[in-house]
Amino acid sequence: MTRRLARTAMAALAAGLMFFLAAPPAAAEEYQPVETVHTERVQVGPYGVTVGFSTWPIRAMRSLDFTFVPDGGITGKRGSFDWVAPTGATAESGKLSRHPRKREVWGLDILALNTEGNWALRFTMDGPQGPATGVLRNLAVLEQPGPPLPLSWGVSVLPLAGIVAFLVIGWRRNGRLALATPGRAGALPL
Repeated sequence: MTRRLARTAMAALAAGLMFFLAAPPAAAEEYQPVETVHTERVQVGPYGVTVGFSTWPIRAMRSLDFTFVPDGGITGKRGSFDWVAPTGATAESGKLSRHPRKREVWGLDILALNTEGNWALRFTMDGPQGPATGVLRNLAVLEQPGPPLPLSWGVSVLPLAGIVAFLVIGWRRNGRLALATPGRAGALPL
């Protein structure tokens, strides 16, 4: 019996060793670099800024990365941005900060513009040559890809509606579900 137990233990040990040797090593979580597929230039006073887009053309409701690269780098400069919607209202504002996955430039990670039309991106910067503002105009955002949102939501809610209908019909056919209380006839055990 002890030989059999020893063989089983050795087989289990060998299987475990093979599993750990075959498994890829766990690396630190790596993020894909930001891939810039299109750029636009904007002059912010004396500062030239290259605006990079991870997807082109831009579509409404679709997330993408933006990078903002001032000439000469970001060292010694600071600033803010405003997204101006086609209606003229400010849709999003914030400070220019390092991109989460491309630390040597400013940027925004996975931002989606919510409506189609001509957007504007307004910059305010301050650096060695003083404060300045500039606007990237006529940034065309195309219609949302895929079916309209009400149709998408309607289709996605159908399974939930089916489950709710199933539960309601079952509850109505079987009456109230009796709770597990001592001494009660038909109570469900817990």
